[in-house]
Amino acid sequence: MTFTRHDSSRSIRAPRGTDLTAKSWQTEAPLRMLMNNLDPEVAERPEDLVVYGGTGRAARSWEAYDAIIRTLETLEKDETLLVQSGKPVGVLRTHEWAPRVLIANSNLVGDWANWPEFRRLEAEGLMMYGQMTAGSWIYIGTQGILQGTFETFAAVAAKKFGSTLAGTLTLTGGCGGMGGAQPLAVTLNGGACLIVDVDESRLRRRAGKRYLDEVETDLDAAVAKVLKAKEEKRPLSVGYVGNAAAVFPELLRRHQAGELTIDIVTDQTSAHDPLSYLPEDVAFEDWRAEAEADPAGFTKKAQASMARHVQAMVEFQDAGAEVFDYGNSIRDEARKGGYERAFEFPGFVPAYIRPLFCEGLGPFRWVALSGDPEDIRVTDQAIKELFPENEHLHRWIDAAAEHVEFEGLPARICWLGYGERHKAGLLFNRLVAEGKVSAPIVIGRDHLDSGSVASPYRETEAMADGSDAIADWPLLNALVNTSSGATWVSIHHGGGVGIGRSIHAGQVSVADGTELAAQKLERLLTNDPGMGVIRHVDAGYGRAAEVAAERGVRIPMGE
Repeated sequence: MTFTRHDSSRSIRAPRGTDLTAKSWQTEAPLRMLMNNLDPEVAERPEDLVVYGGTGRAARSWEAYDAIIRTLETLEKDETLLVQSGKPVGVLRTHEWAPRVLIANSNLVGDWANWPEFRRLEAEGLMMYGQMTAGSWIYIGTQGILQGTFETFAAVAAKKFGSTLAGTLTLTGGCGGMGGAQPLAVTLNGGACLIVDVDESRLRRRAGKRYLDEVETDLDAAVAKVLKAKEEKRPLSVGYVGNAAAVFPELLRRHQAGELTIDIVTDQTSAHDPLSYLPEDVAFEDWRAEAEADPAGFTKKAQASMARHVQAMVEFQDAGAEVFDYGNSIRDEARKGGYERAFEFPGFVPAYIRPLFCEGLGPFRWVALSGDPEDIRVTDQAIKELFPENEHLHRWIDAAAEHVEFEGLPARICWLGYGERHKAGLLFNRLVAEGKVSAPIVIGRDHLDSGSVASPYRETEAMADGSDAIADWPLLNALVNTSSGATWVSIHHGGGVGIGRSIHAGQVSVADGTELAAQKLERLLTNDPGMGVIRHVDAGYGRAAEVAAERGVRIPMGE
């Protein structure tokens, strides 16, 4: 069977309103969320089924997509659809508490877990790359990563700049589906940001959605604008059209010469997949053709450019800047490109986020299946009332309401911890039951969470007990969520750091206003973040042990 991956004639938009196309909201929800992933407002290249990250697909082919939709429309309340790397492969009779969909994406046996083998299988139509939330149908556009990026820059500010980025300048690269959150995250923390991307359309798209203030094609003009904003302690983000591998070294030269001072340096180009990173000596218009014609040669060119890119980052750190890896594997690709100092700056999780993970804190996102932005306004207000003492949460919710334009179905995200998420889930279910929102609410999260991932170059980098690469944890997380009432569960390999570098799991549930949903939500949204506490207790983190004792997480070998 020949599978079609490109169809420029298709334009997908999830249904709105309260009329069902499936047999229940428990199957309507994954149907709408899959379609929402491919909404032109949401996806990077919807015609290729690519949601974000250069290669992260929602379905393996258009034929597979159509079959998934047909199956979800007819799925019964005690049946489960199995999806293998974006292809629906079977429906089994299970029970009402079982997930309606189980998804596994990009998983390869250890010795075969490399890009060439994956690409061979993908070319034969046997696999697809699921990224994190692309192939698990819970991507919500750039907002999905915005709050985590906001939290990261807030932690940078607290660590080094008196809890505000006002009067600082951040240099970063990559303004695509995930990196596009960076400029707004910096400005929401009060800072100035210069973000570099080779693709002008990405920058224009982010400016059109107010994630980015301005776009410049002249480097001197871009630098002048952000320096003036820095001097005035005024938030401003400017996108510059250029290659970070060339721009970072040039700005380093100016920094070292005293012409300017850059305070923070990071990067979120699509470095996890070398074919999605443009080498300096390849023209933008030749990118796709050269990558497809000679993947191995292109990879070497990309790694050489990444080596120069990362060298500049390391030397910014030498010169006093706060520098961190934001989880795209660029350090390892630079190492492969011959740069031996690549790992001299830390990843963002060990540098800033791990204390939050010890409390089960992580991304909690929800989507209004009605398509009505008023439903998100109601939930925003309700969650503020639920946690009246959490000023940081209130600041985020208010900022998101003011600055974030919805992409696709209206959605929101915030970070909640163990003991908090289930309260929010039950609250949303009650809002549905009482008719205070017009349709059910989908509740999910990023795969980047406290207990759902093994990723030695990102979430589990530098674990206290050296357990960075142990992948039992995300597998246990997926099993726990399958056992706790999730509507759909996924296990992926690769994600934002690339093939061979991570295993991660996701879960999604539906607050449909029923008593059964309430029972599921209470268990699921307790047990899922509970895995984060357990994982960090096991790794020897004292704060996690305190949280377990304070909040009643049972640890057998601690009794």
